[in-house]
Parts: sequence; C-alpha cells; structure tokens
Amino acid sequence: MLDIKFIRENPTLVRDAARKKHLVFDVDKLVELDKIRREAMTEVEAMRAQLNATSAEIAKIEDEESKKKSIEEVGSLKSDLKNREEKLVKLNEEFEVLMYAVPNIPDPSVPDGKTDADNVEVRKVGDIPAITNPKDHITLLKDLDLADFERGTKVAGFRGYFLKNEAVILSMALWQFAMSELRAKGFTALTTPSLATDANFLGTGYFPQGKEDVFHTQDDLSLVGTSEVSTMGMLRDEILKEEEFPKKYAAFSACYRREIGTHGKDTKGLYRVHEFWKVEQVVLCRADHVESVRLHEEITANAEELLQKLGLHYRVVLNCGGDLGQGQVKKYDIETWVPSQQKYGETHSASYFHDFQTRRLGIRYKDSEGKMRFAHSLNNTAIASPRILINILEQYQTQDGYIKVPEVLQKYTGFNTIPSKTS
Repeated sequence: MLDIKFIRENPTLVRDAARKKHLVFDVDKLVELDKIRREAMTEVEAMRAQLNATSAEIAKIEDEESKKKSIEEVGSLKSDLKNREEKLVKLNEEFEVLMYAVPNIPDPSVPDGKTDADNVEVRKVGDIPAITNPKDHITLLKDLDLADFERGTKVAGFRGYFLKNEAVILSMALWQFAMSELRAKGFTALTTPSLATDANFLGTGYFPQGKEDVFHTQDDLSLVGTSEVSTMGMLRDEILKEEEFPKKYAAFSACYRREIGTHGKDTKGLYRVHEFWKVEQVVLCRADHVESVRLHEEITANAEELLQKLGLHYRVVLNCGGDLGQGQVKKYDIETWVPSQQKYGETHSASYFHDFQTRRLGIRYKDSEGKMRFAHSLNNTAIASPRILINILEQYQTQDGYIKVPEVLQKYTGFNTIPSKTS
C-alpha cells in the first residue's frame, strides 16, 4: 500500500507502475474518489460540530415553543447526519478496495517485459555438469526408492507425494545447513505458523489478488505459501527500535500453494507441488532506499553462497515489470540448472518492497529525529525443499546410477552417496 498523499502528488508514477507491471489500475478513479471522500468527511465533521453546538444550546432555551422547534431541528440534523455518515462508510469501503489494488513503484533498473521470458540474465555461476544422457529426477527417485508418487496421489490427490529413505534425510540436511549458515550471519532462527489470519495475507500483499491460490480452512484461517506471511505478521502493529535494524530472520515452515494458473505446467515430479518446506530470509530495515538496495544484494548473495557451497550450477535473472508482484519494487530470481531438461528452473526469489507491506501491517519505528516511520521489508528464499532436490539429484548423478551427496551436507546426512552404505 502506498501513501495516499504520495499517490495524489504522483499519479503519473502510479500510472506508469501499473503499465510496467501489466496491471489494470485506474489511478484517476482513486484520486477522484479520494477527493469526494475527503469532502464528505469535512461535511460530516461540520455537521457533527453543528449538532453538538445546537444540542448544547437547547438546554439554555426557556421558551417552550422555541425549544420544541430547536429539538425538531436537531432531529432533522441527526437524520441528515446519519445519511451522510452511511454514505461516507460506503465511500471509505470503495476507497479501501482501490488502495489495496495500487501497485508499488518499480525501481528504474527493472526492465520492461510481460512474462518471465523477458527477464534479463545478470550472471551465471559454476559449470554445467558434464553428464551423458542424464536421467530426470523422477526416474532417479523411483530407481533409488526415494519417493512414491502413486501413493502420494492416493493420499493427497493431484501433486501429492511421499519422500522416502535418503531423500528424507537429505531434505532435513538441507534445512539444517541453510539454518546454520544464516545463523552464522546473524539471522534469528524461527519456526513459524503455517496457519494465518486474513490480516496477515492482506498485510503482506498476498490478498486480495492472490486469494484463489491459497488453501482456506473452515476457521477463517489460511495456509501460508511462505513463512514471510507469518514472520511479517509477527511484528504487525508494533513499534520497533531503529537501533535494532536490520532485523534478520531465518524462518522455517511448511508451505502450501494451490498452484492456480499453472494447469498443465510441471505436473509430474517435485517441481510444482502443493506442500513443501522452506527456510526463508525475512529482513526489516530503516526506511532508506539505499539500505534496501544494499540488503537486497546481501540476501541474494546469501542464497547464492548456499548454492555455491552445494556445488550447484545456477544463474541470476533480473525480473521484468510483468514478472513482478503488485508490491515488489525489484526482484531477482535464482534459477538452478536441470540437466535432464537442459535448462534452468527457478529455485529462489529475492525481493524488496520499501514500506508497501509495513504500511499495511502497521510496522513502524521512531527515527533519530523522533519521527514515526514505516520500516522497509525484504525477503528471499534460502532453501525450498523438495524442489532443490531436483537439482541436487540430477547434477550429482553418476553414470553408474549413484547420487553423490554434496560435501557440505554429509555431516548432516551421515552418508556421502545414495544409495548409502547403511541403506
């Protein structure tokens, strides 16, 4: 959410933001509605003052006829005030709906483009593994008894799966590895709720636009698609201390997505599943663009460092306007190499939002001059599993049918190949 004063003063920027993000939004309608709403508020406040003054004068009137007439005037004034208040409530509701649809302003460095096909490659890291006739991860999982998709579907429906044996241990090793690395960098470790109220989804920008991609319960709760929702919600309506910034969290949770809009895409295997686990970097900092940019590069580098230590080949792309969410100022995707497909697949997304989320959530701090300000927020994947297993299994497969375990994970797994000698 943007400041309405900023929107009034910069309608062209908002209009350009909607164009660049390929979102339909009528900023002129919002500005006009805001004008009507403010005029209505002024009228209501004036009528309330008049009503209070008139009511106070009635007690001083001694002439009964005059008092009766004043009482009738007050009654008429109350009726008129009630109608205007009801009109104002409706105007405020319409205003709120439009405010929640305002797109954030993308950074000037964000390229034009409509889809992820228009994202711009920033760098490639590592070498493409030389594997002759690589098997895909589904074949590897089945051959090595690491997953059961048929029974997963029987239990959880479409996109259901069971991980088995070393794949389970490998996943746990990845979580421990990511959490240990981030803690060493000063991140606070969290396990976060997978259930959250609508206010938290609305505050982080996933509602109202993304509501159809979320699993809802019968208790007015929904399952998060990322622990970003819970972690940001944890600080909702709080006033933080500036000297504590940047606040860095390594948040772990189960995550759930309906994958609406991806019909027919990656329907087999582990790439696009309904249920997964993720260690997420969530950061809050001072309301300073330079600081947001610095931290954005830092959390991207954190994710890259994990991939480098895992020995995986990947590339970083700068997302175009059409591949940005409503609230994102700028985003990098990290795409990791999938040998069987001879292409890259997204494994990480790093974004910053300025005060788009914190304004919705009411997360503030008092700056050195005593002024109350909304903090800036950022987030980035550290490790999402089981998706990253695709890249590990395929990039570390050997010609004789084994999977090598990345060296940095071996202290967590207790084995260095799959099948392991203990299996």
